Amino acid sequence: MYEKDYPELKKEEGYTSPASSLPLHELKMLQEYIHSANLQNLGQKLPNYKQQMILLKFFKAKKNQLVEIYSRNREEVIHTIGKVTVVGRNFVMLRTLFTRIWIPYTAIHSAKTPFGIADVPASHQNVVIDEELRRKLLTNFGATVAEKETLRQQFFEELLETNLKNMKGTKLTITAGKQHSGKVREVQLGKIILKNNEELMINKINYIKQARFISFFQRYLSKWTFKV
Repeated sequence: MYEKDYPELKKEEGYTSPASSLPLHELKMLQEYIHSANLQNLGQKLPNYKQQMILLKFFKAKKNQLVEIYSRNREEVIHTIGKVTVVGRNFVMLRTLFTRIWIPYTAIHSAKTPFGIADVPASHQNVVIDEELRRKLLTNFGATVAEKETLRQQFFEELLETNLKNMKGTKLTITAGKQHSGKVREVQLGKIILKNNEELMINKINYIKQARFISFFQRYLSKWTFKV
């Protein structure tokens, strides 16, 4: 009778234990409801972290999909549409055809799926890992992940400060009250230092923009410049 009651649990020659008496589709919906309810309750108990927690969950569900964000820079409202590329602990990075855009969660007023685009979950997206990479992850996880930016983004929720350290030598347009533009010389101790020696506190930044097509050449040339 077991195979008739739970045909979906058959694995090779045996059966796994049922996680619930509910059908799998109903259990999945219940789990999502419980998780959302727990997140709302946690946000009520920790109001200072509520926005960060909910935006983090929202953007993780929209990875590699288009989102529409309304953010603020003082009294100015900034409207942005782009594909979610990096979901950090305190920021999201969007990508458009010509630009990369970093927006801290503290600057975001609201975020949603653009009108006319299907609002589908990203749970179907899988990461393709070759056997050599799988072996390295199993035997030397820390070093393997640390040396690849894509793996760091996959396994860890970076801070904005950590992510910007990869932008040394790249020209950025930074909005922190007013606009600042220049190549990144250093990122340290909560500050981003531009090549003209201008220092900006990272917790004051509301928006960062960078042209994608020239970024590779800028970073490549900057390595030789700093060595000289």
